[in-house]
Amino acid sequence: MLSSDPSPARQGTYDLVVQQLIPGYASLARLSVALLSSSPLASRQEAAVLVAGCGTGAELLEADAQRPDWRLTAIDPSAEMLAVARQRLQNRGRIDWHHATVEQLGAEARFDGALSVLVLQSLPDDGTKLAFLTALARSLRPQGQLVLVDLMRPERSPLTAQVTEAWRCFQRASGVAGGAVDPSAQIQGFHPIGIARLTALVEAAGLSDPAPFFQALDFQGFLLQRRA
Repeated sequence: MLSSDPSPARQGTYDLVVQQLIPGYASLARLSVALLSSSPLASRQEAAVLVAGCGTGAELLEADAQRPDWRLTAIDPSAEMLAVARQRLQNRGRIDWHHATVEQLGAEARFDGALSVLVLQSLPDDGTKLAFLTALARSLRPQGQLVLVDLMRPERSPLTAQVTEAWRCFQRASGVAGGAVDPSAQIQGFHPIGIARLTALVEAAGLSDPAPFFQALDFQGFLLQRRA
């Protein structure tokens, strides 16, 4: 589920549950890796790629399938999530594992590309989001690209309530129990922002304006590039 509670990881059901909650999630890792793989730097053989907040390893599995030549660095602040990912990817590819945050990694212009899927939403907008994005930008080589996917808060619109109801209907159709279909409860403790605020943050972090490549209800994906 969207919650950062690691219990679904112990049960080995995290990805299946998230597929019921997020439209298009099953293809999101494949699309994200394909997008980064076509970037100027990460398209090269043996490119160095960072997976920031690797969770249970969905993006890592897809990267290993599409680009086994990539030199991957996987980080996550949750030791339990990291353990699940390592178990799923044992004996696969070249992966450097770190139980850490991006800020703690301290990489300076080291990576040709980066993936961050459903991470920014969990960080408060009190300087923490900016610190995360700045650390990601700093870790990229000039013109290195970042694929960022997040739960967004839509700008004010009279249609917002309809979008929320559509999310409930999607979950019911996906088999989520009626009592669990409560978007407001699922995002409790999260800190989604709108596109205007995201644009301001990425610009302050040293990244390009976000170029959208994916949207399913309030979940949006953006391609960004470190400025030279």
